Amino acid sequence: MQGRTHNCGELRLSDVGQKVRLVGWYENLRKVSKNLGFLILRDFYGTTQIVVETEEIMEQLSDYNYESTIAVEGEVRERSSKNAKLPTGEIEVVPEKVELLGRCRYNELPFQINHSKEADENARLKYRYLDLRNPAVKDRIVLRSKVVADLRSSMIAHDFMEITTPILTCSSPEGARDYLVPSRNHPGKFYALPQAPQQFKQLLMASGFDRYFQIAPCFRDEDARADRSPGEFYQLDMEMAFADQEDVFAVLEDVLPPVFSKYGIYQEASKPPFRRIAYLDAMERYGTDKPDLRINLTVQDATETLADCGFGPFEGNKVKAIVAPAFSGTRKVIDRLCADVEVQSGQKAYWFRLDDKGELVGGISKFLQERKETVVAALGLKPGDFVGLTAGDLKTAQKTAGVLRTKLGGLSDAYMKKDCYEFCWIVDFPMYEIGEESGELEFCHNPFSMPQGGLKALDEQDPLEILAWQYDLVCNGVELSSGAVRNHDPEIMVKAFQIVGLGEEDVKAKFPAMYNAFCYGAPPHAGIAPGVDRMVMLIAGEESIREIIPFPMNKNAQDVMMGAPAEVEPRQLEDVHIQIVKEEKESK
Repeated sequence: MQGRTHNCGELRLSDVGQKVRLVGWYENLRKVSKNLGFLILRDFYGTTQIVVETEEIMEQLSDYNYESTIAVEGEVRERSSKNAKLPTGEIEVVPEKVELLGRCRYNELPFQINHSKEADENARLKYRYLDLRNPAVKDRIVLRSKVVADLRSSMIAHDFMEITTPILTCSSPEGARDYLVPSRNHPGKFYALPQAPQQFKQLLMASGFDRYFQIAPCFRDEDARADRSPGEFYQLDMEMAFADQEDVFAVLEDVLPPVFSKYGIYQEASKPPFRRIAYLDAMERYGTDKPDLRINLTVQDATETLADCGFGPFEGNKVKAIVAPAFSGTRKVIDRLCADVEVQSGQKAYWFRLDDKGELVGGISKFLQERKETVVAALGLKPGDFVGLTAGDLKTAQKTAGVLRTKLGGLSDAYMKKDCYEFCWIVDFPMYEIGEESGELEFCHNPFSMPQGGLKALDEQDPLEILAWQYDLVCNGVELSSGAVRNHDPEIMVKAFQIVGLGEEDVKAKFPAMYNAFCYGAPPHAGIAPGVDRMVMLIAGEESIREIIPFPMNKNAQDVMMGAPAEVEPRQLEDVHIQIVKEEKESK
């Protein structure tokens, strides 16, 4: 019999005297003598101490390697030396029989199971099935399951219907590279894995469904980051018919805080309504559209005060300043701060201080002595204050200041309240922008968004001044989600795309289903899609998103456990009409 009477995290003092059968992994054995040893048995639910008191069982266990799976039958008794740190720490099991269920055939493991998080990441990913045996790693996946279950339950309670959308679809300009799937039956044509269910969920609204959601898999061929897994990710995708921005905000402000409060490492989460910050204000005050509101420092514009002070990098540029009150960091701390900012932003940060005697000292202070009173008054300085500075064109100065603000915030509890979740909405995004790479007019956010002011705004306003009904949800400096009130009017849609150089025929060709569906009368609708992976990462307090994904890829988008991506058989390529052409190396 392989069944069990109890799991390894279940037995208590009330079970003393019972005959039980436990199954699990043979974690370790501390031998005291040839007929006395203490074995730790581990399963999904916990660990139980097994006290071996016979030479026969000790000899049997000596033939088993650690991490073999075994069954133990015996009697529960009270421990003489209790372990208050373990749920089962008041009892132990004295075995009458031990049975081998699955032999571990290796004497040495790639890493110690309970210390797998200290191992090399490549080893952890290659042997992920061993890494997941570590309770600390396993618990993150259990947490993810619980969070998703609560999100699903809450969405259903808000009258949303869960509907799954296609995985094989057509390529669509969503902003990242597609994963393409060649068609066997249609030579030379390809499916694409969806970057998001964007068009399908809008089509559901046009189909008459009122409230849709799903825990949606999304696929994007983009590089990894600490908060972004390459290849695939999941989001709480939702859409509402006959709804506007306020309706979307009301739902998420009701759904998310209880989940963060219940499962998060911090007990405190923002109460609704969340703070709302216009995009341009966020860039000006925080240097980013993903501000961490736990940090109480803000960015000031110091261009008028400092641009002409004689310091070369400031001349002809915008200058941004961040004042850190009562700063106690040493010169070594300041140098490290500036170095970290330069590594992350690619731009230099500058500084000076107002010492306890009221003198400007350090950094660029020699350029400011003749205007000391003006600088002190303009920045509101008090003795002991530190001033961090950035310069460049407006966007560069702002973004560098945003990095500096975040780095400064982490230096002192006086600047940052760390033990809470601070949510905010970033609203009023520009509809268009000049692309950094193309130098041409592009959509700033989502091309399917409704412009504020509708068709009149598109006809009469400078495109760079048009705002969109677009919004981001941010928590502790992490963008959890982007959303928008959708453009449901074909005439407005065509005009919006004409501004970026795409005509009506282009819109019909690229988005035929959505364009045609909207021509049959579509409801105003709005939606959003918070990232599940990032959400769980924040809730768990993890710095890497790979810690909360069961089987993550590495930074190079490789699954080193399964060996993906991998070469395939020539006949498989022939089936889908693909030929691999290798580049010839130039001869020297």
